[in-house]
Amino acid sequence: MTVSDETAPATAGEPQPPRHFGAGGPTFVPPTRGDVELTRLAPQTGAAFVLRAGQRLVVVDPTGEQVSDFFAVMADDHDEWLSSGRTIDYANSTIVTTGSVLYSNRSTPMATVVEDTCGRHDLLLTPCSQQTFDLLYPEFQGAYHPSCFENLSTNMGRFGVEPDRIGTTLNIFMNVWAERNGELHIDPPTSRAGDRFVVRAEADLLVGLTACSAEKSNNGVCKPIDYRIEA
Repeated sequence: MTVSDETAPATAGEPQPPRHFGAGGPTFVPPTRGDVELTRLAPQTGAAFVLRAGQRLVVVDPTGEQVSDFFAVMADDHDEWLSSGRTIDYANSTIVTTGSVLYSNRSTPMATVVEDTCGRHDLLLTPCSQQTFDLLYPEFQGAYHPSCFENLSTNMGRFGVEPDRIGTTLNIFMNVWAERNGELHIDPPTSRAGDRFVVRAEADLLVGLTACSAEKSNNGVCKPIDYRIEA
């Protein structure tokens, strides 16, 4: 799919809202106009694919204010998986941005963030599931709802990953913050159209990626996510 100028980043001189970043980020790249080949995930869908060591996964928010859940296991051993706890422990921070290393449950570096033009992501919350909507969205009255957990488990399941292996995700572009008393808030993502988040694989990985299905995480409207793999 080709992303048109209509979804390109804002040009210089246009008013920009304030951005807040953690230590180490962000890395800005010049805005790009013209054709850029990307794969588009429709709203509330997902995909799974192999990302070889040294390859880069580029995740783009084409419209702004849209979360993408990322999860990974080792391609040759699905019992080694992305650990938000290890990643937080070794960084001594919940911030994920340029330079951050994503660790496995066995303390192996899985991927490194090499570019981040948003600066706000989440490592605390699990992917939304049917139970999420049953418990936290009473307005749906228990009706079926697409979820990131379903999209991850369905797509990664084609590669032999069991649903119970899927744990806490890296929620790219998700805006979560905490009160002093520990209460968590989910505010609209700070990402704007064209914002990018890029990781380099440090080992051969099987990756699951979604266009998040939870309305409250995406300022009320679920939108697409674009991605591509670079050598």
